[in-house]
Amino acid sequence: QVQLVESGGGLVQAGGSLRLTCAASGRTYSTYRMGWFRQAPGKEHEFVAAIIWSSGSTYYVDSVKGRFTISRENAKNTVALQMNSLKPEDTAVYYCAAAHGPGGTNWYSYNYWGQGTQVTVSS
Repeated sequence: QVQLVESGGGLVQAGGSLRLTCAASGRTYSTYRMGWFRQAPGKEHEFVAAIIWSSGSTYYVDSVKGRFTISRENAKNTVALQMNSLKPEDTAVYYCAAAHGPGGTNWYSYNYWGQGTQVTVSS
């Protein structure tokens, strides 16, 4: 089992920045990739970004490219999402996720999920 705990959400004005952090514990040695998803009210989970733990390769949804950066700290078993130039449409609950193997951007292609942290961007 892998446990994931997110932190860093909050309220920010449009154009501002937030940094989300996800701390992983448990069987982290089996983690192949970690990702961030978000869910706005009444919508499905949306893939935001992912990182391959061993290589550091990163992937982003088009709407956040150039604004968000995903990174990892292997020694601390943490993954971060730096969010700049935030927009009201970025408002959502953000979830960290971990997977044992390769896969796509679907929520269910991951094996573990955190409880989520709220990000609210005011206009």
